[in-house]
Amino acid sequence: MGIIEAIVLGIIQGLTEFIPVSSSGHEVLVEHFFGAGHDHVFLEFINIGTVLALIMYFWPKIFDLLEEVIFRHNTRLARNILISAVPAGAVGLLFAKTIEESSFFANPWVVAIMMLLVGSIMIGLEQFPRLSPVENGEQLSKRRALGIGIAQVLALVPGTSRSGSTIIAGRLVGLDPAAAAEYSFLLSIPIMLGVVAKIFLSHSDRAYLAAHLMPVVVSNVFAFASGILAVGLLMRYLAKHSLAVFGWYRVALAMVVVGLLLLQ
Repeated sequence: MGIIEAIVLGIIQGLTEFIPVSSSGHEVLVEHFFGAGHDHVFLEFINIGTVLALIMYFWPKIFDLLEEVIFRHNTRLARNILISAVPAGAVGLLFAKTIEESSFFANPWVVAIMMLLVGSIMIGLEQFPRLSPVENGEQLSKRRALGIGIAQVLALVPGTSRSGSTIIAGRLVGLDPAAAAEYSFLLSIPIMLGVVAKIFLSHSDRAYLAAHLMPVVVSNVFAFASGILAVGLLMRYLAKHSLAVFGWYRVALAMVVVGLLLLQ
């Protein structure tokens, strides 16, 4: 893989991992229309940069969480994050090989359909009925936390978006947009750390890293930088706005993709 391609993939990953437009969906589209990004192992390694971006941005919150658990024995937020992380973690672990090898998960038509479906939900989300309001992730009940976790499973389908599915679910169970986004990103950290741990535990993936060290490093640098930018912008935006603008982007992109696919 060339350095330019590594830079482009790093920027795409960093921006779309956190902005709710689906990083995996964009990667499938880039691969299909431009012939880049097919290397699944390389794309998994880019998670290093994005998870480091999350950890840096939310470090004060993570520090407070650890302090609550260790010194005050308040485990409610940590418990909720764990509950929410289990469904996607379990499904991803059990069906990792199927997800990697199935053509379904690399189909641009699937991406277009999910872009359109989830985008439409985002546009109308504020009109949907919701559960009673809760201030933050710590105040979620176990059932509400599990509901967000189940929604995250859908993000395994490209075009859905991990942040999009969990923010939508967070809104429906009573969180405001900013609190739903914060909980979504905190929830992403253990999932992404799990992906990173999996690739480093694999002998073949470690060998891959040794053979492609420079492109992986370059890509992660750009994923980290663009990820920090994206999560900061999204948190500030959702403090005053809904997800509708991202929904309109997704719908417009879906229409463009369908048009291009029909012309092929």
